[in-house]
Amino acid sequence: MKKNIPVHDLRLGMYVSELDRPWRETPFLFQGFEVQSDEQIEQLSQYCQHVYIDTEQGYDVSPKSRPSANVAPALILSKEQKEPVIKFEKVLERFTHGHRRPPRYQDVTILEEEIGRAREIVTETREAVYDIMGDVRLGRSIDTTAAKKVVADMVDSVIRNPDALMCLNQLKDKDEYTALHSLRVCVLALAFGRHLDLTNDELNLLGIGALLHDIGKMKVPNDILNKPEKLTEEEFIIIKSHVPHGVSILEQTHGISSASIDVARYHHERYAGGGYALGFKGDDIGLFGSVGAIVDCYDAITSDRSYHSGMSAHDALTKMYSWRGRDFQPLMVEQFIQCMGIYPIGSVVELSNGSIGVVISINRARRLKPKVALVLNSDKTPFAPTKVIDLMHETVEDGSQGLEIRKVLPPGEHGVIPTNYIPLGA
Repeated sequence: MKKNIPVHDLRLGMYVSELDRPWRETPFLFQGFEVQSDEQIEQLSQYCQHVYIDTEQGYDVSPKSRPSANVAPALILSKEQKEPVIKFEKVLERFTHGHRRPPRYQDVTILEEEIGRAREIVTETREAVYDIMGDVRLGRSIDTTAAKKVVADMVDSVIRNPDALMCLNQLKDKDEYTALHSLRVCVLALAFGRHLDLTNDELNLLGIGALLHDIGKMKVPNDILNKPEKLTEEEFIIIKSHVPHGVSILEQTHGISSASIDVARYHHERYAGGGYALGFKGDDIGLFGSVGAIVDCYDAITSDRSYHSGMSAHDALTKMYSWRGRDFQPLMVEQFIQCMGIYPIGSVVELSNGSIGVVISINRARRLKPKVALVLNSDKTPFAPTKVIDLMHETVEDGSQGLEIRKVLPPGEHGVIPTNYIPLGA
């Protein structure tokens, strides 16, 4: 519930959701933040007479709700405080029992409307990634303006409807793995961040980090990166060096926040330890590091490489669920699976009437009822043309029950190649 209150009535622990003026006219970084210091209240009073608080995300105006003073870092920009603090536990709290609330974002376009613009964004981002990779190889500075522009465009698209970019994420070329992996990891991170209710500003910080998380690989020889055989111990040490290389490059790049750099710094750390390069574990890996670790792993194990064939999305999520508590924060893995859907985009599925289809869009309200492109009839003869159905509304011929997904099939089963049926906006 939102309440309009004078700034002088603000207390620590309240959540400011709106101001009495546009955010861009103030120095506040996030469009929505928890009040964590008296200095924030003082700075708010310099710009606003009243603000709106969200009592579902923070304290109400009741005197008994006022917490004791603390010195937690502010989520605003000042001369001393240059970086925001994005609290891991506050994000996870939103998904624990008793704290659930309506999601921040709702789809504002349908897949068919968004796919064309998404395709343009992918083309622009791919070009930007290759330019950035080339600059790093030659020792030149990263063009942060170009990187932030394509990430902002991806954020806008994901907020409107993440399924369009997620469809295009199915297009994979093992000969372009490093560049396209960075693009796909960025899309996955943004879709996951949207699911986690991150703000627009937080999504942009996360997206920059995800897009550049593997930039240190430009300092690793290609013959080691693409070696089809098992790496030697010495070669694996060289591979692991891409993390400190990447962190160093990003720390020396103007305009890249420490929050963004955390994606590169921690994306190979593991929840129970045993990762690299710092040996961090547990919640010390942080929100952006945990997101980076999950989406980087997911894209790696679902992609064809010179040394292995990618597994299906369904199998990958099943594997990652079994790794919760060891490799990844358990609740984060569960939420990633929720984000991707029980049947992720690109899944080959058999329906209850025996027909075969490809999932092209998930249903964020009813995750067992995605949109499916029907490819084969129950007798396994092709649909001509391919028919798209929404399982939320589709019924069998006698109308007795709704169509359901019976099981997930391996990619290529019955000759079905998923990328031949997802919409590409061409």
